[in-house]
Amino acid sequence: MNSVWQQFTLSNLRLYQWRSASYLYRVVGLLQFWHRGSLLVQCGEPIAVLLVALVFTLAPFVPNAIVGILLAMAGGFWLFLTVSDETFEPSVVSRQVTPIHLLVLLYWSIATVATALSLVKEDAAKGLVKLTLYLLFFALMARVLRSPRLRSLIIGIFLHISLIVSIYGIRQWFFGAEELATWTDPTSSSANVTRVYSYLGNPNLLAGYLLPAVALSLGAIFAWQRGLPKALAVTIFVVNSACLILTYSRGGWIGFVSCLFVFLVLLVYWYSTQLPPGLRPWAMPVLLGSCAGIMALAVLFVEPVRDRVSTIFVGREDSSNNFRMNVWSAVIEMIRDRPILGIGPGNNAFNKIYPLYQSPKYTALSAYSIFLEVAVETGLIGFSCFLWLLIVTFNRGMQQLTRLRDLVNPQGFWLIAAIATMAGMLSHGLVDTVWYRPEVSTLWWLMVAIIASYYVAPQPDRSREG
Repeated sequence: MNSVWQQFTLSNLRLYQWRSASYLYRVVGLLQFWHRGSLLVQCGEPIAVLLVALVFTLAPFVPNAIVGILLAMAGGFWLFLTVSDETFEPSVVSRQVTPIHLLVLLYWSIATVATALSLVKEDAAKGLVKLTLYLLFFALMARVLRSPRLRSLIIGIFLHISLIVSIYGIRQWFFGAEELATWTDPTSSSANVTRVYSYLGNPNLLAGYLLPAVALSLGAIFAWQRGLPKALAVTIFVVNSACLILTYSRGGWIGFVSCLFVFLVLLVYWYSTQLPPGLRPWAMPVLLGSCAGIMALAVLFVEPVRDRVSTIFVGREDSSNNFRMNVWSAVIEMIRDRPILGIGPGNNAFNKIYPLYQSPKYTALSAYSIFLEVAVETGLIGFSCFLWLLIVTFNRGMQQLTRLRDLVNPQGFWLIAAIATMAGMLSHGLVDTVWYRPEVSTLWWLMVAIIASYYVAPQPDRSREG
């Protein structure tokens, strides 16, 4: 049984064997004669860091088109670095390819086939281009983040930007903010509550953006070793958490709770080996009981929280719930009609097909659930690949977390933050699709890249080869 799990999660995959037989891998080093003579290649690492930093610095403040240009530049630069790599370096294959990379490539291949077979090929092709840019950006980040110094630098830049975003959001809470859309059921008790949206223009989008910031700032409290950086990390965590709560995004709150819960569970796992043997069996039950108690107290005694949480369970009586349920019903019908490979990737394809299934007055730009969105875009084949990618990524993260825990390496706290963020974003994504916006999608792939960057490739067994 253990062997089956290891094969399913690609735990024992020997990528050096795949490299020797792969036609695709032969593009690596195709132009390696440039490596020593090209100033651009020699400055590759600083340029890559600059491109990644620019994306996270500008994403909350500029139009999506500018972010797209930066993603295209980053993807093009990754391709340039890949074809100019020196293939005789032993570290090249482990730096370029992990099991996570292979499943990302498989998902992209499925999306490509879904585009080719789509009823709206032109619109699906636009979605495929966006998906390709995100995946190339992931590949560049996974390469850059293998350096602990650069990993901390990129995370630090993002956390400082998130602090600026959160401060402006909290300012909106104190001084008021104009509603740019109807975000709350006007008949509910929370209809007059100010929902902050900062520079992102939407409270749900802001909540999705701040989830990674909350987890990474919490991780920074443990990962950053000196007193002043730790104090800064505490400040960023408190401000980001407060701003996320003030979005009054129910999906964001679900993601927030899930994120903190997973982070605390992994923190207990990290320190469990340092606890006295008699206390170890009690650590997890005490944590679970404490979390349940805190949540119950918040719901019982904090009126805004109680009012907002209660709307989750009233079903169609809440207009937002009713809207989503009608969209989900239409999307399920779309999946039933094209179950194998879906309609093709992207919101353009969705906007062309959805009106044929929608209920009157329930127009939508997406499926309002990332799981339904993946299934409707790439069918059950793409959805299965997506779940496989999640399982392999989480499994790989836990394997490396165990290794770093045994080494007492504080870099493991970034892994805890990445895993917790993914859990939170997936929980939020059950009822929303802000995951597909550049401000959030780039952060999702940052989390996947962080986990992939810790990959340690199995080495060839020289004795068996002999």
